[in-house]
Amino acid sequence: MKTVALIVAAGSSTRLAGDVPKQFREVCGRPVLSWTISRFEAAESIDDIVLVVAEEFLLHATQAVVDPCGFAKVSKIVIGGETRRESVLNGLKALPISTKLVAIHDGARPLVSPEDIDRVVDAAASERAAILAVKAVDTVKRARQGFILSTLERDSLYLAQTPQVFQYDLIMEAHNQIDDIQNQQITDDASLVEARGFKVRIIEPSTLNFKVTTADDLHLAESVLNRESHE
Repeated sequence: MKTVALIVAAGSSTRLAGDVPKQFREVCGRPVLSWTISRFEAAESIDDIVLVVAEEFLLHATQAVVDPCGFAKVSKIVIGGETRRESVLNGLKALPISTKLVAIHDGARPLVSPEDIDRVVDAAASERAAILAVKAVDTVKRARQGFILSTLERDSLYLAQTPQVFQYDLIMEAHNQIDDIQNQQITDDASLVEARGFKVRIIEPSTLNFKVTTADDLHLAESVLNRESHE
């Protein structure tokens, strides 16, 4: 069974100031994306890795990220689209026909453990769809215009992460059948599969797996990676 990691790193990083998007910022001497790829390189369940980047960073991804580390599993770099969904779809279309499972992951999540990747892939192999998600620990309020409308039941709430792993034909069909209205409401790939009536298995991560979006996140990621290097 061929499992391909589709690492999406085509975003412009509007919430983190600077000339270089967050996925290409250096942490502990390497770009964030390099650390992300290394986790999938080490995961036993992953056979190939396909990267999706913005066209203007295509050469940079090769020369500054892939080549210096000699990643053996990176088989292709694909140009992304204007939205995350378009970038994912471009990546999906570029996968080999032998792909059975695809693990879609944010390029700016560099701390996911190889073991957690293997766990969610194993779950998707039997359930068709599985994601990493962490239980909500804070009380969640639903609000409008700055005022609380209701308090949600925390015990049933999870915060979705990546990788999100699907049978290739299932997620490809879900993307192809989307309409313009749905497209405006999509925040992750699992929601497409849910909308088609399929159950998605939740696997809770065993380690930190946050997405780098702010300068504080960069500092925290650096701290975690430094600690790992001394263990």
